[in-house]
Amino acid sequence: MTELDVHALQRRLAVFAAARDWEQYHTPKNLASALSVEAAELVEIFQWLTPEQSARVMEDPATAPRVADEVADVLAYLLQFCEVLGIDVLAALEAKIERNEGRFPVPEPVDPPFGHSSE
Repeated sequence: MTELDVHALQRRLAVFAAARDWEQYHTPKNLASALSVEAAELVEIFQWLTPEQSARVMEDPATAPRVADEVADVLAYLLQFCEVLGIDVLAALEAKIERNEGRFPVPEPVDPPFGHSSE
């Protein structure tokens, strides 16, 4: 599997939109709205599935391509949103992970109560 360049994908999406004169519609508000709609379309696929069914959704040849398409739509709109606002999506994600690692440290193991050792 080759590693994709997120910035190259953003530029490709921008060129695609520019060639069709769509930049006028790619405002932060419109892109955020489109991102929300595409995320809702992804949720819709899972809406009435049991947890077990949802875990196996990619095994269904009829559903798997729909899930992949909606994931692609969500990512495309997110990348376009970040491009328009000048957000480095990978740097933003890395910073968020670091903040969460500080906010939610791994819990220390709890010693068993006296007299209940497994030894």
